[in-house]
Amino acid sequence: MRQAEVMRNTLETSITVRLELDGSGQGKFATGVPFLDHMLDQVARHSLIDLHVEAKGDLHIDAHHTVEDIGITIGQALGKALGDKKGLRRYGHAYVPLDEALSRVVVDLSGRPGLAFKVDFTRARVGAFDVDLIHEFFQGLVNHALLTVHVDNLCGDNAHHQAETIFKAFGRALRMAVENDPRGAGSIPSTKGSL
Repeated sequence: MRQAEVMRNTLETSITVRLELDGSGQGKFATGVPFLDHMLDQVARHSLIDLHVEAKGDLHIDAHHTVEDIGITIGQALGKALGDKKGLRRYGHAYVPLDEALSRVVVDLSGRPGLAFKVDFTRARVGAFDVDLIHEFFQGLVNHALLTVHVDNLCGDNAHHQAETIFKAFGRALRMAVENDPRGAGSIPSTKGSL
């Protein structure tokens, strides 16, 4: 079973993440940040990864530490569940529209952290949620899962739609990348012999 549970405790946050790569897209979220819960539900449903996240953070300050540390913890759990990455497709990509918004996300299970994030949000907040934290979430995730991820919002007038297309496209791209490749026969998808 390709699954993992990671607990991360700091002076700022306490987070538990459980995930199963070969799930059915079930999600359970209690982060204290409702908009992030909504976005994580998109990732679970579109990746078909079962994802449970519980977090307590210093939300009396703001949501920055909580959102970033959730990204870190999901990244750690994802890296653990991926194991040696034998037989995986490695690469995944997706375009996802939502009304006027369209985003593209490309994922490489490269073993190297890298984030290219090209998103010009049309406003600074969606409700009480600071959209700058979306970058912080993905930066924490790629740094700790050792992924290369390119995020491009190609168009959009509504910041909620922009954000939602990003998370949905990430889920779809991740789904493709973590799939077992029947032609890979358990080999590492790299000329280096490791990822």
